[in-house]
Amino acid sequence: MKPLVIKIGGAILEKADALHQLLSVIAKLQQTENTPVVLVHGGGCVVDEMLAQAGFSSEKKNGLRVTPHEQMPIISGALAGSVNKQIVATASQVGLNAVGLSLADGNMVSCTLNPNDLGAVGIPKAQHSKLLDSLLKADFLPVVSSIGMLTANEQQAGALVNVNADDAAVVICQLLNAQLLLLTDVNGVMDDTGRYLADLTEQHASELIDAGVISGGMTAKVNAAFYAANQLRRSIAVASWQAPEQILSLLSGADIGTRIIPSNAA
Repeated sequence: MKPLVIKIGGAILEKADALHQLLSVIAKLQQTENTPVVLVHGGGCVVDEMLAQAGFSSEKKNGLRVTPHEQMPIISGALAGSVNKQIVATASQVGLNAVGLSLADGNMVSCTLNPNDLGAVGIPKAQHSKLLDSLLKADFLPVVSSIGMLTANEQQAGALVNVNADDAAVVICQLLNAQLLLLTDVNGVMDDTGRYLADLTEQHASELIDAGVISGGMTAKVNAAFYAANQLRRSIAVASWQAPEQILSLLSGADIGTRIIPSNAA
């Protein structure tokens, strides 16, 4: 069975019951479906709160967080610390053997600086899967935060960087040649009438982005999903974490949420 990479954002962390239900479904996947799972997370709401407490403001460009270098200690502490360990602790309550990681651990992923004037924001590249392979083989649930490290050939080699959580999920998916499920707080991607789309091609997505129908964080999510779909040459599901039992149906071949169609299949 191919591993399943599930990405969650910060919104689910504000709803303890929803996180508990999702992790219960993951436990069922491991125990009854024999499906290895890796959970990749962001945590924007927690980051915003901690930055505000420290007197910083938050800024985004096209749905991506601008990360001044002086904010990285707070952001890495929020994501790789508070958020990551909260998920690990909740996972243990449902019988999962969870291990908290960052993208930098085990030389899994290397990063270069994003050139789009976003500050300490990294573009991730898959490196070595040995750590994740070992954990999955031993029935652990890796919980990976979207904090990476700059590569040796970068001017600030070894510095920690913030990685968009959707991009982090994509690179972990590439690392393991896994299936990918991007979970959000809505049931998928909507068209200009407010109807959820069963599937979405890159051309249609571009039209919806140009028209402002897809905007903000959903733009980043859709772009990451198409990147993953095109790299992996298979479709990617974008669905809601509010109905985690759907994940079982997804693995059985049912259509849930919006299925992102790779360009080679369009």
